[in-house]
Amino acid sequence: MTSPSNSAVQATPVSLDEGLSGATRVYFIVGDPIAQVRSPKGVTAALREAGRDALVVPAHAAPDDLAAFFAGVASMRNVDGVIITVPHKFSAAQHCASLSEEAAFLGAANTLRRTPEGGWHGGMFDGTGFVAALASTGCDLQGKRALLVGAGGAGSAIAHALVNAGVASLDVRENDAARAGALVERLATLGRGAVRVAASDVKAESFDVLVNASPMGMRPGDPMPIDVSRLPASTFVGDVVTKPPLTPFIEAARARGCKTVTGTQMFARVCDRMVAFLLEARA
Repeated sequence: MTSPSNSAVQATPVSLDEGLSGATRVYFIVGDPIAQVRSPKGVTAALREAGRDALVVPAHAAPDDLAAFFAGVASMRNVDGVIITVPHKFSAAQHCASLSEEAAFLGAANTLRRTPEGGWHGGMFDGTGFVAALASTGCDLQGKRALLVGAGGAGSAIAHALVNAGVASLDVRENDAARAGALVERLATLGRGAVRVAASDVKAESFDVLVNASPMGMRPGDPMPIDVSRLPASTFVGDVVTKPPLTPFIEAARARGCKTVTGTQMFARVCDRMVAFLLEARA
């Protein structure tokens, strides 16, 4: 099986005049909103580079309409997979007949592939993709103190991956106290490092790794996820936001001399894993 390159998300634009036919396999990417996603072109190119006659199509479905979306695509025999973006990663797992180990642990999925029986098998790659992007900057997570802002689908997956990568401690900051508490409780069952809800007065400079897994930074005027004005240059800083490519959070961290991972860099690694997972369906 051909493995897509790390630059899959930045692949050469795909011409719809080249190879698109009635035999083309269709993959949807579903979210609310959807106009901001950049992955349809990149994932299409990666699938075609791997030899698949495929097209990724964006679909805008509100949370109340997600069940109707899955009911609709269930009978479409040329639909081989669905990529899931905000806010559907937890809900999508409920539409899967089976889940990967990580997706089952988190109760969330960001990539679904069609099973031979016609159902969906779900995987979750935001966390492992983000950790791989961090590693590419030279970050060895073993024994590090990490602060995560945001405990949604991507944040939960990143938290799980950080704990599995050996951080000494993980503090989770999330506006939804119940969500943060549930994630911390679940991660604590792994027995790997100290996991806790972050104190309200937590200081960024107390950590070796900072991750923004919240939407803060997507809109002009958004507040910073956390004050980074006192960060030492040894801190590693990451952001899941892909638009804008350089968020104020990343720019402020770079101004402090910190090594950073942008949402675009993260998604390139996530894309590799999603495409490999989708190709397993007919490999």
